[in-house]
Amino acid sequence: MNYPAFNVDTPQPPADRSAPALRLELALQLLQQSGVVLPDAAQGETARLQAVIDGLCNLSSRDALTGLANRRQFELALAREIDRVARAGEPALVLMIDIDHFKAINDTHGHSAGDLVLQEVARALHDCIRPMDTVARFGGEEFAMILPNCPPAFGHAVAERVRIKVQGRRCTITPGTEVAVTVSLGGAFAPQWVRSSAPLWIERADQQLYRAKAAGRNCACLEQPPVSHVSPEEKGLLFSASMFQDSE
Repeated sequence: MNYPAFNVDTPQPPADRSAPALRLELALQLLQQSGVVLPDAAQGETARLQAVIDGLCNLSSRDALTGLANRRQFELALAREIDRVARAGEPALVLMIDIDHFKAINDTHGHSAGDLVLQEVARALHDCIRPMDTVARFGGEEFAMILPNCPPAFGHAVAERVRIKVQGRRCTITPGTEVAVTVSLGGAFAPQWVRSSAPLWIERADQQLYRAKAAGRNCACLEQPPVSHVSPEEKGLLFSASMFQDSE
């Protein structure tokens, strides 16, 4: 399907009528390849232009292979959650999730099979989340989850549910050929009432992920709350202004 050309004529002062037309060809090609359907011309150029903007925003926040949130979107969601935890004191859990022996899958079956495994794991992870949660492809074979309002008492059960959900899937890579997939998980809770930072929170979850791998993989390791040590950086952030607070 080819999109008809835009005839953008946004109201402007008469002196600006000679301004060059917007060049939207590349944007329209990207949206077309992604299956985005734009409103027809009868709905007006403003509605179609807004649909282009919305479509591009969505593309920029999604991982092209899995359809999950990408790392940029994950980091934005994590910053919002850090702000909420610092102000409201509610618990929140971050899980870092790594596909076990993913290199062996690529080496044995090829990178196209690896892509199918990534997509299957992404679907399994998406099936585990609530509307308030965020699941993202963090990079390579690593995924990440933000779980707001997840009390420490439920953390391990949540991580185990995710692990078992993935373990129960079988990925068909060629007709008659399936591979079993498992993941290792590491989790860390945000220190309540403390304005932490995204790198510190992710680092804590990564440390637990390394523990899970060292323990033989296909398991979940979570940091035991409450966090006993608050870093100097976090102490300095404790009374800083919220990055989402409206400026006076």
